[in-house]
Amino acid sequence: MFPADTKILIVDDMLMMRKLVQKSCRDIGFSEFILANDGDEAWKVLNENKSTIGLVISDWNMPNLTGLAFLKKVRADESLKNMPFVLLTAESEAAQVAEAIQAGVDNYIVKPFNTNALKEKLTQTYKKVQVRAAS
Repeated sequence: MFPADTKILIVDDMLMMRKLVQKSCRDIGFSEFILANDGDEAWKVLNENKSTIGLVISDWNMPNLTGLAFLKKVRADESLKNMPFVLLTAESEAAQVAEAIQAGVDNYIVKPFNTNALKEKLTQTYKKVQVRAAS
């Protein structure tokens, strides 16, 4: 699992969902968060805080810059390309999941979710990131 002091960037255009993700992460043991309204804001925040953010949890469907487009920008940036990135989506269609995997997502969570499901996905993500870092 990610260390408890990992700063998490939570991105969702719905305030209630941002707060829900934050609460679930807090329940797991995390305490440092930055919240962003959409991919554009998240991109700015991530670039301003790239040395301190250790995980991105982003909604897929957002105005301005979608979660998938945000992910692609992150993966295309040399200084951010290894940032752990989890997409939240209401969609679980194979084509969308495949597109996210092809774009380099580390994991995805289908909404609605509960704290245990989030914890499991974050544990899987951490293991995947550790393997990537070791290779």
